[in-house]
Amino acid sequence: MRYLGPGPIDEECARYGRIAAEQTGSFVEPFLTAASPGIVAAALLNEHYPSYEAYVSAVADALRPEYQRIVEHGFVLQVDCPDLAMERHTSFADRTVDEFLRFVETNIGALNRAIEGLAADRVRMHVCWGNYEAPHHLDVPLDAILPLLYHARVGALVLPFANPRHAHEWGCFRRHPLPESMLLVAGAIDTTTNYVEHPEVIAERIERVASAVGDPTRVVAGTDCGFDTASGLGEVAEEVVWEKLRALRAGADLASGRLVR
Repeated sequence: MRYLGPGPIDEECARYGRIAAEQTGSFVEPFLTAASPGIVAAALLNEHYPSYEAYVSAVADALRPEYQRIVEHGFVLQVDCPDLAMERHTSFADRTVDEFLRFVETNIGALNRAIEGLAADRVRMHVCWGNYEAPHHLDVPLDAILPLLYHARVGALVLPFANPRHAHEWGCFRRHPLPESMLLVAGAIDTTTNYVEHPEVIAERIERVASAVGDPTRVVAGTDCGFDTASGLGEVAEEVVWEKLRALRAGADLASGRLVR
């Protein structure tokens, strides 16, 4: 496992920068996503290293230059970590919760290794249970993994609170207070349905999260996940995506007007 050079990520960053610059208005903080060491290791199974720990550490070392390049190009790095939740009901479906939590600890350690030297406020971590329409009744509860997520040396967590299975878990932040060093990007629109959420519904979701965190200035409205997390595999019509994002902005404005005075 080794890094082959910055050509592809430099090209992607340059293309994204040009597209962002062409838009009217301004973006306060453009971000670019990258796969976590843990999800790469979960998708591309180890056949060569003596242990999983050695393998995921090697993956982290190979990904570190890509993460650094994203930040150097002026973007916030969002590391996407479905391994920290989704793998409980996939590769760990027949194993114990304790085994899964040890896996989570290992993968967070690998992530910290990969982002070493980057300012925490330039890195955020997205965790989800899989961006697909399914029962999800075997998902690991956020309560079980949240204390471990706080070990990641990142400036923000990005979590879903709009889908029917996890909409209630904003309450976890009363039981496990968000560290002072972190922001919370709260998913307020579902990325797997073609319903356009009403701005009032979105505002209520944001307000609930803010009440649990205790400081609305540390809460950012976001999406549950990506709208097209694999090339050509989107469940929401493109024109509906834009309507949902417009509703998200309207709902965030409503919540801000009520919460931040």
